[in-house]
Amino acid sequence: MYYQVMSFSHKSCDQAFREKLAFANDEEKKRMLSQLVSFDYINEAFIVSTCNRVEIVLATSDNFSSYHTLLGLMSQKSGQNFYEIKSVAKTYDDDEAIRHIFSVVSSLDSLVIGESQITGQVKEAFKLSLEHGTAGEKLNRVISYALKCAAEVRNSTNISQNPISIASVAVAQAHKLLGEHIQGMTGVVVGAGEMGVLAAKHLLRVGCDVVFIGRDLEKVQKVADSLGENVKADTMENLPKYVNRYKLLFSATSSPEPVITNDLIENKTIPRFWFDMAIPRDIEDMDLDKLKLFRIDDLREISQSNHSLREEKALEAAAIVDRYKEEFYGWLRALSIEPVIKEMRSQVATAIDKELERAIKKGFVPEEYESNIRKMAEQMFNRFLHDPTQNLRHSSADKKNANAIEAVKKMFDIEIDRCDLALYKDDHHTKGYES
Repeated sequence: MYYQVMSFSHKSCDQAFREKLAFANDEEKKRMLSQLVSFDYINEAFIVSTCNRVEIVLATSDNFSSYHTLLGLMSQKSGQNFYEIKSVAKTYDDDEAIRHIFSVVSSLDSLVIGESQITGQVKEAFKLSLEHGTAGEKLNRVISYALKCAAEVRNSTNISQNPISIASVAVAQAHKLLGEHIQGMTGVVVGAGEMGVLAAKHLLRVGCDVVFIGRDLEKVQKVADSLGENVKADTMENLPKYVNRYKLLFSATSSPEPVITNDLIENKTIPRFWFDMAIPRDIEDMDLDKLKLFRIDDLREISQSNHSLREEKALEAAAIVDRYKEEFYGWLRALSIEPVIKEMRSQVATAIDKELERAIKKGFVPEEYESNIRKMAEQMFNRFLHDPTQNLRHSSADKKNANAIEAVKKMFDIEIDRCDLALYKDDHHTKGYES
């Protein structure tokens, strides 16, 4: 069994291409997940799809085949050429896959290092796959360790202290452009999801009033009420009124099509500062002289100038990720030795049964002594196996001993499908492809 991750992120492809690869909703994810696990060599899968990345995480029996299958399915899903997909896909196998997942969950691979949203997004993505039946024990082990790793990264490095998100970068840029004039202004926030709520909170902190706009007035009103008296709720029907009245707008809906389009613009004279935080994009390209429009990739460039401290913390965090990766494989190896030990003891029990039956049959042992002799034989063998099995447990934690453990399996003729220690050798299988 192997692990594999195919990643499309802000590091490897631009926003326009990520929009084509992104999954619009859970139903799209479920269709892809069902397709993936229909192949014999893909055991489990889950998909993370956010505004900055698409990550497809697999447990496989053949990474070479799963790699080409993923490229083909993503090409089919997005309508993009197979070789275009291949040129931007970053693929990680086995220990590199584990390191990558741990880095993603710990927010070290995020557009804004240390942002707190990604951990929850990965948990939700895994939960969806678990409920859909396409993720199980193999990937659950990975996620469990990844969450432990992320917790230690946060606690040990304080990398998420005063957490930064795309929403906070957007509001900070608006504050930079408008200075103290931002106080008392009204910011329009379109979309009542997590990103929209974050934007609203940051706007309130810099002294703005907020108009919250969404499709479901009851839901939007509930969110507005939770944020305080300076937040007003309204519906998408009244969006034209707000885009023609206020300068500040932050949009983060899950709409597959732009929600702010050229035909909504009536007043072209007012200066506008708009921040599109959605993928696919919420705001159409517009030819307005007084419009300053910032999209996801623009916000990334802005945030890079403020990263020096977080990048220093990220170096500390990367060391934690590497340690957790090693501990994860050590844990897997230790876990996989238990079936071997259990099978050894099972063989001993079978041998005792056979030999005792033979001894009684031939008259070597009186039948009335069977219970006592069986107990004595079991104690003798337990004493004999105690030190070797303890040594096996200790040595299993070190990947240099994988060959020795394989020798024990061969010696005792043990074949256990779920105990594939060859996976954990230094020389993992050859990929046979370029990522």
